[in-house]
Amino acid sequence: MFIAAMAFAVLFVVAYFSLSVGDNWDTFLGMGASTMALGVTLGLSLLLIGIGIIHLARKLMSDVEMVEMRHPAASPAEDREATVAALNAGLDEAGIGRRPLVRNTMLGAVGVLGLPAVVLLRDLAPGDELDIDKLAHTIWEPGMRLVRDVVGTPILASEIEMGDLINAAPEAMFPTEENGYEELHGAQEQVDKAKGAIIIVRMDPDDIIPAKGREKWTVDGIICYSKICTHVGCPISLYERTTHHVLCPCHQSTFDLADHAKVVFGPAARPLPQLPLAVDDEGYLVAQSDFTEPIGASYWEREKQ
Repeated sequence: MFIAAMAFAVLFVVAYFSLSVGDNWDTFLGMGASTMALGVTLGLSLLLIGIGIIHLARKLMSDVEMVEMRHPAASPAEDREATVAALNAGLDEAGIGRRPLVRNTMLGAVGVLGLPAVVLLRDLAPGDELDIDKLAHTIWEPGMRLVRDVVGTPILASEIEMGDLINAAPEAMFPTEENGYEELHGAQEQVDKAKGAIIIVRMDPDDIIPAKGREKWTVDGIICYSKICTHVGCPISLYERTTHHVLCPCHQSTFDLADHAKVVFGPAARPLPQLPLAVDDEGYLVAQSDFTEPIGASYWEREKQ
């Protein structure tokens, strides 16, 4: 069973690279060839390892009842020595040392099972290519209007009242003949929507403490930040207008929007990225540029600030 588990783990890797996603989408009972092959091979590998370990415990290890009375948390030295001795006795009874074929194939099956995990890491890369640089950019560009989420209507700076928080998105997510943006589909649409999500807040301009070089990134107290928490990427919008704090509901990371969204509580390690704002000739809010730093959760190539 352990040997078969290794074989199915290797077959998972073969199927991953040989079967294209999207091709043969209804090969097996309406399911794609890639999906079916990956699911069956990985499932059988895990199943065989589990069955093999169960049989090892039931057939080869001795069946002895043990009773241990409760004792204080801080065990005396003699008890710890007895525990180690019992553990060694259990290993001897299992016969792993005397059965190298069982031991080696079990360890091999668990080790080879790491191959599917390694190749699946490739799917964490954005798009079809392993281009880490894509993580540092979003769909925002100079002059792109900020629009209300869901409805896609542009936002007049004069319409935002003091204390308002607006969930917004890039205008490119709502393409029309008037704005001329290309229509997005599938995974690319979801990626751009997630990375481009923002929150807009209006506060007293005197309350704002801009970061160095960001003195002209606001419009009459209107300030904009990424909606994606810098801890693990949850969306945030729980706003307390009296303190200008915004809270992530996942792990309670709290950011002070008045003080360049710095972290005041929780596990997040970085402030929310800020989107530089301006207004166009019609008074609508637009972006001066893309975000100047990667949005969302941290990753290995991003320096800690």
